[in-house]
Amino acid sequence: MNHKLAIVTLATTLSISSLAFGQAAPKPENQIKWRQSNYQVLAWNAGRIKASVDGTYNKDEVLRAANSIAAVANSNLLALFTPGSETGKGWRDTTVKPAFFTDKRAAELNNAFIKEANELVKVAQSGDVAAVKEQHGKLAKACKACHDDFRVTN
Repeated sequence: MNHKLAIVTLATTLSISSLAFGQAAPKPENQIKWRQSNYQVLAWNAGRIKASVDGTYNKDEVLRAANSIAAVANSNLLALFTPGSETGKGWRDTTVKPAFFTDKRAAELNNAFIKEANELVKVAQSGDVAAVKEQHGKLAKACKACHDDFRVTN
């Protein structure tokens, strides 16, 4: 596993674990940093898949990227969206709209993202480039659905 990915995954796991065991919630700026880091990992891995399906296909590379996406998707990202972190700065200003914290569709969209990420792993295991490309598109649509409703665009 990539060293940076391991650090982000560990940080996310520790932060979520502390919330699950009733310990004090991390500072909002740390939660913003962690979620921004996770979304960068997602973007990087999605880019790796796109480059492979659009160029010289590498099944192992695609499968590693798909597994990374699924790991982040299944890590309970919603735990990093707690009251107090709807505004502020992590590595940069947060781009989440405050409505994300109160709109029930946020959880539905997150569940759709998880479903598509897990399906991407299954499809990537087959090595079928056309199927991977199609599933990658479904994952991108799941991401976009949330961005369209809950992300501030600059």
